[in-house]
This record gives sequence, C-alpha cells and structure tokens, in this order.
Amino acid sequence: MTAKIGDRAPDATLYESTEFGDACPVSPSGVSVADATKGKRIVVFGLPGAYTPTCSAKHVPGYVEQLPALTAKGIDEVWCVSVNDGYVMAAWGKEQGAIGKIRMLGDGSAEWTKKLGLEVDLGPHGMGVRMKRFSMLLNDGVIEQLNIEGPGKFEVSDAGTMLKQLG
Repeated sequence: MTAKIGDRAPDATLYESTEFGDACPVSPSGVSVADATKGKRIVVFGLPGAYTPTCSAKHVPGYVEQLPALTAKGIDEVWCVSVNDGYVMAAWGKEQGAIGKIRMLGDGSAEWTKKLGLEVDLGPHGMGVRMKRFSMLLNDGVIEQLNIEGPGKFEVSDAGTMLKQLG
C-alpha cells in the first residue's frame, strides 16, 4: 500500500556519509527516519538512482538551487533518498555540490522504499528494484504533502512544485 497524506512516515535505517577519505567517502552511518524527523519540517525527494540523467541534470540541482527559498519557508532539512548505498550517495552528492546542503541518504536495501509503497521494478532495464520519483513534506514525521511522478515523468516532484505547495 502506498503511503498517503496524514500517514506517519515509516521508520527504517537510511545510510549517510558526509566525510571523505583519500579515495572515497568514509563508512556511512545509519540514520533512523523516525529519530531524524522528530520535531522537524523536512522536504524529502526520492529518485530511481544516483547518476541517472534526470536525477543528475534536474532533480538534485533544482533542490540545491532552491534550498535558500525552502529554508525561508521554514524547512529544516532537505533529503535526497535513493536505492543506492551510502557511499554512492555521498560521492554523487559531492559531485552535485549537495554535501553539507542536502542530506544524501542511501536506502540500499530498499527497506524504506518498500515501506512507503514507492518501489518500482526496473529489472528489465538492468537496475533492479528502485524508488519511484517523488517528493514529500514531513512535519514531525507525518506526511503533509506527497507528489508521486508517473513512469518516466518529472513534473510534480521538483523543488519549484514543493515551493508552491509551501505557499
């Protein structure tokens, strides 16, 4: 069943690394969704995968660019979540200029993705189980806004749409 407005976001452990060694990110740390969302207004955007064309060219850059406007609307954090491991999300976040601005969180096992009901099987395209493209607003862990894209679309999960919804 797909999550909906008014639901509490399910708990799961996502993985994040914000520090880098000589060759790659340091070991990612676990982040409990339930703990990390307590008392905060968080915009989350999810996507099929790091280094994919729309995600790299539009989705992440749009949120990095609009971060000051989102913060001005009372958003405490912006999360980018994908079914990649924490190392990949950190390396991609560094390349995107997002580290230190947007939390780049890996859901490598697709645990949170499946609990949200936002998984999509892209096995026929060589990608396995991935996350549908979406955005949501969490307020103290409760879903207040949820925008799920249709297959192959990028129309409602962008930063501009979220800004309009925030008023």
